[in-house]
Amino acid sequence: MRVGAAIDVTAPAEMVWSFVDDPSRYLHFMSGITRWEVVSDAPSGLGARYRMLMHVGSAEVGGLVEVVEHDVGRDMAWVSVVGIDQRGRWRLRERRRGDGSAVTKVELRLSYGVAGSGMFGWLAEHVAAPTVRGHLRRSLQQLKRQVEHEQLRSAAAARRAARVA
Repeated sequence: MRVGAAIDVTAPAEMVWSFVDDPSRYLHFMSGITRWEVVSDAPSGLGARYRMLMHVGSAEVGGLVEVVEHDVGRDMAWVSVVGIDQRGRWRLRERRRGDGSAVTKVELRLSYGVAGSGMFGWLAEHVAAPTVRGHLRRSLQQLKRQVEHEQLRSAAAARRAARVA
């Protein structure tokens, strides 16, 4: 089953990436995620591994995932190593508005398969899809809120520093 969501964040891709590439922030903005724990030597980047769990219905599903694509500021993709079969991707694309401000389109996609074959596997995937899709949408909304708030906070701090100088 494939699900995805997208949102425009009024911030440069670099700022959005600082959230997406930092595993310590995931529990703060990822809806439904109950565990996102670094289990590799490197906390991020190509080859980084995370133990992750997502609440779907009455179950927590997930497993061990590994980052297999890491194009700084643009794309990050992971695949499952152990646990539920999954592939995920963050995709960031920045564009400039007429006034010069940056807007970043953020996409979060997830493909997953439920163990088991036949009708029961297909049914489990389709029953879980609305919940998973809702988690992705809420995650992007929370990411947008946090990034845009951080950008406003940084701009206010810069203004205060300029007044003091």
